[in-house]
Amino acid sequence: MKAMILAAGLGTRMRPLTDRCPKPLLPVGGRPLIVHHLARLRVAGITEVVINVSYRAEQIIAALGDGAEYGVRIAWSREEAPLETGGGIRQALPLLGEAPFLLVNGDIWCDLDPADLPALGDDLACLALVTNPDHHPTGDFHLDAAGRVHAEGEPRLTFAGISLMHPALVADEPRGAFALAPLLRRAMAAGRVGGHHHRGEWVDVGTPERLAELDRRLLDRHIS
Repeated sequence: MKAMILAAGLGTRMRPLTDRCPKPLLPVGGRPLIVHHLARLRVAGITEVVINVSYRAEQIIAALGDGAEYGVRIAWSREEAPLETGGGIRQALPLLGEAPFLLVNGDIWCDLDPADLPALGDDLACLALVTNPDHHPTGDFHLDAAGRVHAEGEPRLTFAGISLMHPALVADEPRGAFALAPLLRRAMAAGRVGGHHHRGEWVDVGTPERLAELDRRLLDRHIS
């Protein structure tokens, strides 16, 4: 299986930290945020990685190269301007191929083992969901007892930014910038999205404060 890491965002919520450093390269726990993803993918046996880049793309490419230093092989999908999640995946399909792939938001930290996600079967996506954090108390989706994900319903969970995805979810969309969420909701309405409630560690590294807190936690763990 291949993986795609989304790393093309502008990182506006992380300013001023991202004025000169792209968000994927911000240090946390002694190494760039995106390197945590590469390490976890390698441990999971996923070594073919596609990364989309736009803002300060050359910095990210120069830092990671072909991925050999991290035990993976990186293929780069360059975007002249950010194409949003859906458009970024659509552009990267020639690099991803026709089989399901693991999709990872670059601005999270999570200890999920990708093997915990159920196989897609006839589904178009399987989402990792987490208990709602304090900064997002209303959640995103409902996971029912049968493991199906719905746009509506209670109780609600938060999308963790990690999923298994079939290329068919975006393959018929025109090239250009578009969001992924409407396509996921359409697939949910058709009964073709499964889910997994991840109860381990997860952080949306979306603000300088949350980055600093994660950094302290990981460094303390390393020291102890």
